Amino acid sequence: MRVSAEPERRQRLLQLAAGAAFLVLAVVLVLIVVNSGGSGGDASNIGGKAEVNRLLSGIPQQGMALGDPKAPVELIEFGDLQCPVCAGYAEEILPPIIENQVKKGEAKIDFRNLVIIGEESIPAGAAALAAGEQKRGWNYLELFYRNQGAERSGYVTDEFMEAVAKAAGVKDLAKWNQDRKRLTGAVEETTAEAGKLGFSGTPSFAVKGPGSKGLELLGTPESTGALEEAIEDAA
Repeated sequence: MRVSAEPERRQRLLQLAAGAAFLVLAVVLVLIVVNSGGSGGDASNIGGKAEVNRLLSGIPQQGMALGDPKAPVELIEFGDLQCPVCAGYAEEILPPIIENQVKKGEAKIDFRNLVIIGEESIPAGAAALAAGEQKRGWNYLELFYRNQGAERSGYVTDEFMEAVAKAAGVKDLAKWNQDRKRLTGAVEETTAEAGKLGFSGTPSFAVKGPGSKGLELLGTPESTGALEEAIEDAA
């Protein structure tokens, strides 16, 4: 009896399509990094404030959670503020989700630090958490990504982090300075949490909601559509 090769052929086509989609995404992210290279890490020239304010306008923030606290689905992102791929996701992959599912109250996004680039990522992550104490955590996160310098280049200075905090709208800088010094342990805790989940690269995502079987690990989805589908399934 002859066995049809159609299922096997379909599987090969799906694998090729997935590979092509990932290649396109990789090219886009590399272009973002290349185009931003050399202009980032400058405390005297923090850009992107208006764009970030438009993106986050009207969305509640609590700590590093963005969106309605009662949203049925929680998308968790583990990221490193020095990670250029994380910056690419912040600029290209996540905005449509923020503008639609988050603004509609269908989902919230919780950012957690996963340090992989180097020691400078610890104070950078703590600075974002400190901004979150004043409900400006996502403003800080988005602005840091849009003003990244080269990895391990030494740009993550007190001066740079404070410039980002000011642009992010952090009102009480004295409190922010105190908080960021005490929150380095929290950065290390979420890094350890990510390791226990099996994550070793950034950004890595997980989702949970009424339609999911507890916390479901997504890894690094290759597109906005893949994340949107994961949110819909979890709902």
